[in-house]
Amino acid sequence: MFVKSRLQSLNARNNEQIGLDPFLCAKLVGNSPLKYVALDLTHMKINQAAVLAPPLLEECSQLGQRLARLRLARKIKQTDAALRAGLSRNTVYRLERGDPGLAIGQVLRYLEAIAPGSTLLDLLSESDPALIALKMREQSKRVRDLTSAELEELDF
Repeated sequence: MFVKSRLQSLNARNNEQIGLDPFLCAKLVGNSPLKYVALDLTHMKINQAAVLAPPLLEECSQLGQRLARLRLARKIKQTDAALRAGLSRNTVYRLERGDPGLAIGQVLRYLEAIAPGSTLLDLLSESDPALIALKMREQSKRVRDLTSAELEELDF
């Protein structure tokens, strides 16, 4: 527990011996031989990608890819989607790359911005009409005959 009054009552000599700043100390609870421990307040942010299991990282990546695919299927620019969602373009970039450190509220706001009325379940099941149309366009690639110049190029 961080108790400022206790820390201020430490004599300066003890602080100098163990190298503690009284404002960056915390009192340990229990029967520990150490009475105070220094806190490192510079590294409070946790890198979510470093602490998540690989399967969960893959799920985050797939969610981001599906969001990007839905945006492309609806022919919306990334900057326009970010503006509609009230997010920065950098946050949208991170969303579409599957950054696990973003809040679920940001994901849902972005989904609402690119597909109003759509739910997370719709996104995961890829049941959006724009996604279905995109999938059909990708599947129906007709093969055309080669021109005579292209045939000559391939002639061994």
